[in-house]
Amino acid sequence: MSKVAVFSGDDASPEVVEPTVRLVEAAGADVDWIRVPPDAVDDLTAVRAAVDAADATLFGAASGRSIPALQYLRWGRRTYANVRPVRTLPNTLRPLRDGARLDLVIVRENLEGLYAGVEGDLADTEGWGLTDRTGRPIAAGGPGAFAVQVVTRRWTAAVARIAFDLARQRAVESGRTGHVAIGTKHNVLPRTDGLFREVALEVAAGYPDVRVTSYLADDLARRLVASPAELDVVLLPNMYGDILSDAAAALVGGLGMAPSGCYGDDYAYFEPAHGTAPDIVGQGVINPTAQMLSAAMMLDYLGQPAAAARIDAAVGQVYRIGRALTRDQGGAALTAEFSNAVLEAL
Repeated sequence: MSKVAVFSGDDASPEVVEPTVRLVEAAGADVDWIRVPPDAVDDLTAVRAAVDAADATLFGAASGRSIPALQYLRWGRRTYANVRPVRTLPNTLRPLRDGARLDLVIVRENLEGLYAGVEGDLADTEGWGLTDRTGRPIAAGGPGAFAVQVVTRRWTAAVARIAFDLARQRAVESGRTGHVAIGTKHNVLPRTDGLFREVALEVAAGYPDVRVTSYLADDLARRLVASPAELDVVLLPNMYGDILSDAAAALVGGLGMAPSGCYGDDYAYFEPAHGTAPDIVGQGVINPTAQMLSAAMMLDYLGQPAAAARIDAAVGQVYRIGRALTRDQGGAALTAEFSNAVLEAL
């Protein structure tokens, strides 16, 4: 039996987490749930106890009290690889004119870059000898702020191995040659983005069966819109991965369709890519798809692929039938109606 910590999250997030828990149980998963009481989700001691006692965590979305839990899951447990599948389901509202069915994965470094959170006042840099490209002190423009971009060989190599392993696995499943596309701004940031690219290419040398391409991140963004069907696994530093994975989700119907998993060496948690949707809280209209597919990813991680496949197939069947879709996909079904349709499809 797998132990799974559950955090329902903030605002409208519990409206998709609770039906997902029921779905996991109905799919025959062997899971023992660990829950933190709602009034203790911002208690780091309680959060750590629940997370550390579990084999994985099913997380909703955080914008308030649940943020300490999310920060511990990400930085405390060193879940360095954010894996975001981008897959077209039938009958969804998507903007691609040619109707291409997409199946790609964005792998995002999850701990470093600008998201390491090292910021300060420009005035504090006086005396450091830091200058811009023209040789002027970086504080020459007057009062302001700065941020530090952090890239290390350790975490870059770790996330690159996840990307190349995934490309190799997908190649076996599809019968095609695996492909990893790296996206950086190494032309502008040769020390940091350049190091990310350099380390990723070093890792690539250990995967001669996987094709690798290095793109400038802005060109990769263009390709994501113009020719996304050409992409397989996309490897990105933290901030680019955050931005481009949301853009990619729009190609398949929006963030309500976007699951994700965050993986470390000895732990993983699973969450939808969308936010807490405070504008629709209590209305019962939020789309549970991303949360449910995140749970399927979790079951795969826990070594329960049969239950994962049942959830994936049931969600897919509801979309193929198309009679119980939520309003973000052009339907009129409430969250509960969609969730019940997936349960019936099991």
